[in-house]
Amino acid sequence: MNLKATLVAAAAASLGIGGAALADPVKVGMITTLSGGGASLGIDTRDGFMLAVNRAGNPDLSVVIEDDQQKPDIAVQIADKMIQSDKVDVLTGIVWSNLAMAVVPAATAQGKVYLSTNAAPSQLAGKGCHPSYFSVSYQNDNLHEAAGAYAARAGITRAFIMAPNYPAGQDSLAGFKRFYQGEVVAEVYTQLGQTDYAGEIAQIRASGADGVFIFLPGGMGISFVKQYADSGVGLKLIGPAFSFDQSIIQAMGDAALGVLNGANWSPDLDNEANAAFVQAFRAEYGRLPSVYAAYGYDTANLLLSAMDKASVSDADAFRAALREADFASVRGKFSFNASQHPVQDLFMREVVREGDILTNRIVGVAIEDRGHAYEDECKM
Repeated sequence: MNLKATLVAAAAASLGIGGAALADPVKVGMITTLSGGGASLGIDTRDGFMLAVNRAGNPDLSVVIEDDQQKPDIAVQIADKMIQSDKVDVLTGIVWSNLAMAVVPAATAQGKVYLSTNAAPSQLAGKGCHPSYFSVSYQNDNLHEAAGAYAARAGITRAFIMAPNYPAGQDSLAGFKRFYQGEVVAEVYTQLGQTDYAGEIAQIRASGADGVFIFLPGGMGISFVKQYADSGVGLKLIGPAFSFDQSIIQAMGDAALGVLNGANWSPDLDNEANAAFVQAFRAEYGRLPSVYAAYGYDTANLLLSAMDKASVSDADAFRAALREADFASVRGKFSFNASQHPVQDLFMREVVREGDILTNRIVGVAIEDRGHAYEDECKM
């Protein structure tokens, strides 16, 4: 699938940050996953971003959207075309860290701003930081750090930890271990895209663990949780929101109930911007938003806020306007640190059922005002 759309916002409304700016027109290239097993993540990213764009009604902002098919080579081809032929000013939307590593360094080297709606690998937070790269979501380790910090409170003293073998998977286990105060009895890397977990479940059963941490986003998590529930192993599951987010837990069904997951956003987070976002997203799309939708929405509103302050043709002024983060985040408190990653609270959520719908609700704060572990390596 190669989905391409050019969308220009038309009508101002009550949500988002609006108003034509001091600026030249801004053209955004969104590269995201709209087909295959990870499609729900990219669809939510796109829908959250476009909700903010359409409600802002800024005629100076246009968006070109294409499907990366979760393949690094396709993402690179799209980025090259967007930069050279479409003449985009800003790139965004990549879900997967291996795709981000294939695209972002080359894009920023060519003077393009990249705003990350999701993937934020450690390589780009530390030594590979760049003045034109902003992560609006988090640093990859963050939600795993939340799970590690909260695991002991959840009664997990001997953890079996597992993730796919790619940059975000490696960051995830590093993040969990950074704040976990119990014993890690086994650390296992799976294949990216794996769907059969019989071998890993056998390892869990034999490990002597009293809890399991997993980072298996998209279809990987759906496959594992269903197989794990059927196995009867029964140890407590904990993970990041990526593995237990809104669209994913619907596919998992009751097997996901009670699972704890670290997050920096939740539909029940109590602030005005979030309440308005959740209401507007449900009205527009007929479903609850996910973390991916929330990040997309925040990213668009950050961009719109910068457009109100500076012209994209003045790179230094535009980046300074982005660093101000002068918008109402659905996460409440939001600011950038020196490496241009968020400083934000991290929460623990639990999967619950509300009527016919599975969703997440906050059960506690895991870490307050968290930046990331690689800040000292960034020499901007």
